[in-house]
Amino acid sequence: MKKQFKSESKKLLDLMINSIYTNKEIFLRELISNSSDALDKLYYNSLTNQDIKIKKADLKINIEINDKNKILIIEDNGIGMDKTELENNLGTIAKSGSLAFKNENKDKKIDIIGQFGVGFYSAFMVSKKITVESKKVNSDKSYIWSSEGVDGYTIKESDKKENGTKISLFLKDDTEDYKYSDFIDLNKIKELVKKYSDYIRYPIVMNKETLNSMTPIWKKSKVSDEEYNEYYTNKYYDYEKPLKVIKTSAEGLCSYKSLLFIPSHAPFDYYTKDYEKGLSLYSSGVLIMDKCKDLLPDYLSFVKGVVDTEDISLNISREMLQQDKTLKLIEKNIDNKVRKELLSMLQNNKEEYIKFFKAFGPQIKFGIYNNFGIDKDKLKDLLIFYSSKAKDYISLKEYIDNIDEKQDKIYYCSGESIEKIDSLPLVERVKEKGYDILYLIDMVDEFAINALNSYENKQFQNITDSNLDLDSEEEKKKNNKINEDNKELLNSMKEILNIDEVKFTNKLKNHPVCITSKGNVSIEMEKVLNAMPTEEKIQAQIVLEINENHPIKNKLEELFNNNKEEFNKYSKILYSEARLIEGLPIDNPTEISNLICDIISK
Repeated sequence: MKKQFKSESKKLLDLMINSIYTNKEIFLRELISNSSDALDKLYYNSLTNQDIKIKKADLKINIEINDKNKILIIEDNGIGMDKTELENNLGTIAKSGSLAFKNENKDKKIDIIGQFGVGFYSAFMVSKKITVESKKVNSDKSYIWSSEGVDGYTIKESDKKENGTKISLFLKDDTEDYKYSDFIDLNKIKELVKKYSDYIRYPIVMNKETLNSMTPIWKKSKVSDEEYNEYYTNKYYDYEKPLKVIKTSAEGLCSYKSLLFIPSHAPFDYYTKDYEKGLSLYSSGVLIMDKCKDLLPDYLSFVKGVVDTEDISLNISREMLQQDKTLKLIEKNIDNKVRKELLSMLQNNKEEYIKFFKAFGPQIKFGIYNNFGIDKDKLKDLLIFYSSKAKDYISLKEYIDNIDEKQDKIYYCSGESIEKIDSLPLVERVKEKGYDILYLIDMVDEFAINALNSYENKQFQNITDSNLDLDSEEEKKKNNKINEDNKELLNSMKEILNIDEVKFTNKLKNHPVCITSKGNVSIEMEKVLNAMPTEEKIQAQIVLEINENHPIKNKLEELFNNNKEEFNKYSKILYSEARLIEGLPIDNPTEISNLICDIISK
């Protein structure tokens, strides 16, 4: 006699089958997890019930494929179910026998996977009919439960002799949208077991082959570096061993184990929108999410690895996480641990850290100015830049430790490469004054520095800022007088060139001209922002600075007083020269070329 499901509506079962799970292949994970729970229950009961005689080594899960009839079979030799339990656990939707068992044994630390009592019904996503044949341990009778879905189920006696449960899935016929016959493909089943159930602690056997590892590497007490490296290269398809392996184990309010890897190089798609961050999340040996992005802040998105915990709150399908404090706590702990390890690497193995920073430094810098700089204090000590004095990469702390305490600025200069920055006109003068200069060669560098604003009460100073002050009071007075005396000449050049300011300077040693900027947008920032795919273009406030000690000053004064046409030509050529030095484009190269040729030919 067919019985109806004990739920308020058949719609509930339809919801379980078609709406809760988004990925059909999840059914195998759910059924294997149920079998694992049945084995656990048998084992835990055997510890207190002398009538139950078992050997833990004999407990296992078998998978069998019937190609001819398109049947997938999952069988365990666990505790089994009697008629009442089949009625209650399979006839009543959302009633979990595993959860009830766990609640009955609250005083013991029992690791049971099932919680909601709906995982079994995920099998209807791929099955037109399901039979569950079960015999409870030490029972004389066995029963078979059968259902084709929302129409109900039947329970009859069966001739099963061994305790345990055998689930047979009669797969749906293939459609244009989905190939259900994949689930009787040997390689597909191996792939799914490896993906979702590799760390179920009982053997999952098919054709006498054990498909799962059972004990994850992060739970083993002794693991060699070679084993970690092999796990990493195989798991993440990397041809190089990781730069750093970080293993942690936490207990208390939040208990978890994690195995984290810092790669030695960035993946080919790392700095693209296609890259997905995240750690593999396991709960009781079952893969919940392959890439859980909530376990890593964006600035540590390069970290690979796994987290295994029983303390997270899962949604009913175990495909997604509920937002809870435990998840945030794990993320915070991982964040702190990784940053601590990186800082240790910087202090104790700088060569290795430089390799790391060349690969992932831009992401750290992005983290400094992202979200309005909320994380800048966490990350500032991880920054390194090339030093003009050390001729190598140094941290901001090293910069501060190696300067005169009277120096109140941290000097920096941005550019395309170390070589190009080193050849800039202004660099020569700052070096001559004895100051160390940090060379910023990544596009994000200056944005990170601006977000920091200062480090240990020392303000950052861009040496290409027009307000750079390196002069003594006497030098300032002399320079102010020269600019005042040539005010009309300088204003005339400003109008000819249509820029923000032109002035004479003593910052340049041998070079005739340079370009600086004023305001919040530097010349390098203008380049970066304008390289972005937007229609809006940014312009820095340009200042042309002319060396007051160079012969070109006298030439300009002579032309301004005697030949305005030539003065106009010289002004344009000097400005174009300064733009070329800075790596900026020239708006009218043909005109400038003709002007140069005209002057040379005279």
